[in-house]
Amino acid sequence: QVQVVESGGGLVQAGGSLRLSCAASGSIFSINAVGWYRQGPGKQREWVGVIGSGGSTNVADSVNGRFTISRDNVKNTVYLQMNSLKPEDTAVYYCKVVVLMDRAPRDYWGQGTQVTVSS
Repeated sequence: QVQVVESGGGLVQAGGSLRLSCAASGSIFSINAVGWYRQGPGKQREWVGVIGSGGSTNVADSVNGRFTISRDNVKNTVYLQMNSLKPEDTAVYYCKVVVLMDRAPRDYWGQGTQVTVSS
């Protein structure tokens, strides 16, 4: 009973920036972590980064130094700030919200948002 909605995708030129949002609503009692993933054309889904319950973040080497994950606890929203975008960043970006329910982690996925980086 958790809904995850992603937004913020679009078309941007190489070197530009986008900020993706992942908003969670519903029966949220405790969010353990929120992860970002992406799947480019002809590629498998790739882990992009994660933000833990304490606010610590970790990102993949491929985006390290360019992407930053942050959160707004009041809005139950996690952001993926993407700077210095490259064409290889083109993908559908998904977020996964891990919610603790009765101390059991449950995964909820967003629908994905398309990011296209033109050269």
